[in-house]
Amino acid sequence: MAAITAALVKELREMTGAGMMDCKKALSATDGDMEKAVEFLREKGLAAAAKKAGRIAAEGLVTAKLDGKKAVLVEVNSETDFVAKNAEFQQYVSDVADQVMKSGAATIEELLAEPWALDPSLTVEQELSEKIARIGEKLSIRRFAKVETSGAVVTYIHGGGRIGVLVEADTDAADSAEVKEALKNVAMQIAALRPQYVSRADVPGDFIEKETEILRAQIMNDPKESQKPEKVINGMIEGRVSKELKEICLLDQVYVKAEDGKQTVAKYLEQVGKEAGSPVSIKRFVRFETGEGLEKKNEDFAAEVAAQL
Repeated sequence: MAAITAALVKELREMTGAGMMDCKKALSATDGDMEKAVEFLREKGLAAAAKKAGRIAAEGLVTAKLDGKKAVLVEVNSETDFVAKNAEFQQYVSDVADQVMKSGAATIEELLAEPWALDPSLTVEQELSEKIARIGEKLSIRRFAKVETSGAVVTYIHGGGRIGVLVEADTDAADSAEVKEALKNVAMQIAALRPQYVSRADVPGDFIEKETEILRAQIMNDPKESQKPEKVINGMIEGRVSKELKEICLLDQVYVKAEDGKQTVAKYLEQVGKEAGSPVSIKRFVRFETGEGLEKKNEDFAAEVAAQL
């Protein structure tokens, strides 16, 4: 039996693109025979996954699971929207969410190293590789969020899995129908209006400083505006920053269902708290939108066919 050296593992990894641990296992199982190790990885679906590693997976689904006071939000990506609508892929995304719900992992790396709950002989990463081999596209478990609270938590999925939201709130009326409905409404607001922070208290000081600098530069570059007194300029800057904060802070946003078109989310929750007999305070929220921040593949089917021919 050949010695399983780090150099040998590295060589197999470069040949197949499979993970280091998978390469080590393959070499151990084949007594260090490189060709057999490659076959071993291919049979496991790991080498097939490696061939797709360079592809762009920016489609997919966001899904959520809710169990009492515990909730998870998960995004799994695919290369095409066609696969995202595939029943097998959708079931897999649901299974991943179940895995996260039971998992103690804090990172994707920790999650991938765990035993797959539906088949503990495989890790989550190995199951992912097998799924890639079956479906024929690059798939990626991109991110997840998990909440376990003493208050209330709700989830909301929009557009068949394009957007997912999780909202956690502190309240003694967590089981109140009014509170649950209110938090669902807030989750829908988050899905639609993309706030970045719960309140102004959560906005980093350097963000406000940067915006102030930009606005001051804009004013000073305007021949008319720049001639105004410093006090007036400062007031203009303060007003514009305040307007921007109303757009990016959830509690400052105008509640989308407000009858008067003026009631803020904060005032809406204050009203709900009075009706439920307990204050309702948003602790945090998470919003996932499928593929956000990822490079989208520029599909040109005719060019692809021509290239293959």
